[in-house]
Amino acid sequence: MTSPIADRTEIRHGETLLTLPERMDEQVYFIGRIKTPWAERGACPRGGDAQAGPLCEIEIFENFRPALVGIDRHEYLQVLYWMHRARRDLATQAPHGSTSSPGTFSLRSPIRPNPIASSLVRLIELRPDRLIVRGLDCVDGTPLIDLKPDVCPNAGPRK
Repeated sequence: MTSPIADRTEIRHGETLLTLPERMDEQVYFIGRIKTPWAERGACPRGGDAQAGPLCEIEIFENFRPALVGIDRHEYLQVLYWMHRARRDLATQAPHGSTSSPGTFSLRSPIRPNPIASSLVRLIELRPDRLIVRGLDCVDGTPLIDLKPDVCPNAGPRK
């Protein structure tokens, strides 16, 4: 079984480390937990499929459930989540199959100083305590940070 914390000792050829600040700036409330078919990071797809991906559940913690009112008016949602198993200290990375070592900010890798991910999902069903969606690409048990409609319902036409 893989540790829930990233292995901080494995550095691939071409990777370099960041010097992280001594303290965090702010805090995040986890508002729920994501349930997917993937137990390990290596099993996750490289990007979710909002049309044909597997059904996944987004459980919303009880104190945040009142904030779901009206979310079912939206077919697509932006899901922000915390990649809790990712290491956070690489400046450059050596992606599998690549001959270069690009900077962390030029990749969609889960390895980043703040391991926040974003997926566009299709809302299939709203239940009182959870959403059923397609389009996620994270491990089972991933903490949920936020949900947003894919477009602002009150915005005027784009210019």
